[in-house]
Amino acid sequence: MVSATARLRTRQPSAHPERRGSAGPRRSKAAAEAILEAAEAVLAEKGYAGFTIEQVARRAGAGKPTIYRWWSGKPALLIEIYARQPLDLSGIDTGSLEGDLVLALGRLIAFWRGTAAGEAFAALLVEAQADPAGLEMLRAFHAERSYPLADLFARAARRGELAEQFDTSAGLDLVSGYVWGRLLLRRLEDDPSSLAAVARLIARGSLRR
Repeated sequence: MVSATARLRTRQPSAHPERRGSAGPRRSKAAAEAILEAAEAVLAEKGYAGFTIEQVARRAGAGKPTIYRWWSGKPALLIEIYARQPLDLSGIDTGSLEGDLVLALGRLIAFWRGTAAGEAFAALLVEAQADPAGLEMLRAFHAERSYPLADLFARAARRGELAEQFDTSAGLDLVSGYVWGRLLLRRLEDDPSSLAAVARLIARGSLRR
């Protein structure tokens, strides 16, 4: 799989882009795309520590006021970088919660490893710790993006697998805690045995006895 850095380098703007004119409150599709591509490139090349609105503006040939007009700050920009990457958790139905979790965890970690999304989400997690507004954005975004995983538990419930007192939000917290830890510690290698062990632990704690 082509790395996020290599993929982004193939499409990054030139080192000295032509300066774009001042933009109004309505987004220009072309200008917004240039800013998002520049943001992805800066994040891939410099990581969270080097990711600044100034760097993005310089790379995109845009003004900082334009970026702040269209995005409230770094968290909002990072969320949009993440959201534009294609994560596909559809078609997962092995007949058991454990099997479904193995596939879902594997796809999610591969997604973070192979696209700009991993670096963007790791940066968002860090940024949100010092930014109350960013934390609220992260919570809302996480709730919105959790539905494919929630569907795995809902399907298991329809199969009669889950304990009557099972709390889906607790199950999602277990999954998030595991994958977020892997992301923040940069442990995104393909490790089927570890994924299977974690899926087994989560599933066995969820099942009807």
